[in-house]
Amino acid sequence: MERKFVLRGIASGALAGLFSFVFARIFAEPVIARAINYESARETAQAALDRAAGRPVTPAATELFSRTVQEDIGIAVALVVFGAALGALLSVVFTLIQRGSGRHVRPRTLAVLIAGAAFVSVYLVPFLKYPANPPAIGHADTIETRGSLYLGMQIVSVVAMVLAVQLGRVLSRTRGVWQASLLAGLGYLVVVGITMVLLDPVHETPGPLRDPGGRIVLQGFDADDLYLFRLYAVGGQLILWGVLGLVLGPWAERALKQSGRPLVVNRGTAPAPG
Repeated sequence: MERKFVLRGIASGALAGLFSFVFARIFAEPVIARAINYESARETAQAALDRAAGRPVTPAATELFSRTVQEDIGIAVALVVFGAALGALLSVVFTLIQRGSGRHVRPRTLAVLIAGAAFVSVYLVPFLKYPANPPAIGHADTIETRGSLYLGMQIVSVVAMVLAVQLGRVLSRTRGVWQASLLAGLGYLVVVGITMVLLDPVHETPGPLRDPGGRIVLQGFDADDLYLFRLYAVGGQLILWGVLGLVLGPWAERALKQSGRPLVVNRGTAPAPG
């Protein structure tokens, strides 16, 4: 049953990735195209300034794939494969939790809760500290540093979420589910908040490009496009995790019914064999 459920998780994730691709293709890709055009214009203007100053000019790198391939086939394959991998991972986590404390929760509710907690800890909280940027933002020599900072924030967030869930389970025995959930959530916010303060910020939004005389050759990156890109980045991930949780839940219930296991086990009642 576990193998079939993992396959259903992969299918759920692939479907969620497809929905996320449609959203990204309609809303995010136009913003990305404008960001790439700005990046090209800035590189051209910088090259002209370098030539005028007698400095060497680095030739532009050759694109391995055209923009048409990137914005259609490339992003579609990336999101579908990424979604399928998330679906497989979520199905494994769901199985482990459902066999433990999660057996008291309806499967479709449990799937949505797990997907929601994963969205918050894996993506949303790290995003709040290090938001996604379009191609025109960021220097090549800081990629490793930025990646390490983001990964560190992500690890702390995920570990803190797992510990918060465990804390909530322990506290619920004496304080009730509602109060235990509030205390566990507060603990999670305190941990990630302190981590955000301690980790170094990253500010790389390009400002105006000026010539040696101080005159503006090219304005800085458009703030509206930066806002829209980040908004659509969150929206795409919300669709990905949301669809994954909403689709996986009903399929999980169907799999449990087919296996003969009870959908919900009352507290104090042992689960049926099988």
